[in-house]
Amino acid sequence: MPQPWSKTQEIASPDDRAQCRAMIRTGSRSFYTASLLLPQAYRDPAYALYAFCRFSDDVVDECENAAAPDACIEAVAHLRYRLDRVYAGQPMNSPVDRSFRDMVVQTGMPRELPEALLEGFEWDAEARRYETISEVRAYSARVAAAVGAMMTVLMGVRHPHVLARACDLGVAMQLSNIARDVGEDARNGRLYLPRQWMVDAGLDPDAWLANPVWSPALASVVARLLDEARRLYDRAAGGIAGLPLGCRAAIHAARLIYAGIGDEVAKANFDSVSQRAYVPGKRKLALLGQATRDAVLYRRIDPAPALPETHFLVEAAAVERNIWVDSRRPVAVGAEADEADERGSFGGRLVWAMQLCSQLEERRRA
Repeated sequence: MPQPWSKTQEIASPDDRAQCRAMIRTGSRSFYTASLLLPQAYRDPAYALYAFCRFSDDVVDECENAAAPDACIEAVAHLRYRLDRVYAGQPMNSPVDRSFRDMVVQTGMPRELPEALLEGFEWDAEARRYETISEVRAYSARVAAAVGAMMTVLMGVRHPHVLARACDLGVAMQLSNIARDVGEDARNGRLYLPRQWMVDAGLDPDAWLANPVWSPALASVVARLLDEARRLYDRAAGGIAGLPLGCRAAIHAARLIYAGIGDEVAKANFDSVSQRAYVPGKRKLALLGQATRDAVLYRRIDPAPALPETHFLVEAAAVERNIWVDSRRPVAVGAEADEADERGSFGGRLVWAMQLCSQLEERRRA
């Protein structure tokens, strides 16, 4: 788990941490649902991490929606300045910055990982075009796989194979998001589908972007993207066994819920132009239960190399901090002090998570 440190080192207040939690509860429901299964020791640092990512993403989105590219470049530069302040131990006067600083100090987070995230936002500000699936994966590595690598470090795991699978998961999640948001992105002048795939399907990417409508040809491109996501979700499962016992169900739940977005897009005949898919609350509850049941079944870590597009993240985060007992079960130093205690409290966390998820669904419907 996050390495022991003195509470006197914390500069974020309980209210700061509560504000980060509220940001995720309203801004990233899929992650928030999965996070309910995390042990408390990991939950607040994870909320601080995601709050920083959410805040940074929102800053860039506001510029893009205002059609102010120069302002977006300046916004990313300011985010880098804020990151400089965090790593200098002098965060800006903000709940997010203070909480993120505590997480960075507590976990020893490599600067290269949040820096990669900001580089992805810079690509958004530049309105970069993505011709190939490799270029889409490179973008996804920065805006999503970097977060997966940071979460893995946050949980005290630095083994390269586990980090590679976490990056697979991040890229897969971003591909699911791209498939879900095709219409919304197009109406904002953005296109993240591989342009070459659109050409292969008989579509002119620029002409389609000027008049975004669903068609069987577009559906074939979206389906192809989701096939790639599914391949990476399958690979990502091979990293779950390398995580602390108490965290496995939460990460597995995130994997299942985000993969479920693609299932909902497929049910709509791959039409994500006229509608936006979401995983219903009841389905999320079922996936939480499945995650708790299946997470303990993973015993082996997939040693496949990292994607070429995510290798730099693995290289930045991997250090010799793990003790390997055998090829099936790593024991991370400081990662799990008492697995018996985690098992004993897990049922209570599951019941609480399911109740809260049900309440969130009722509020969404209202």
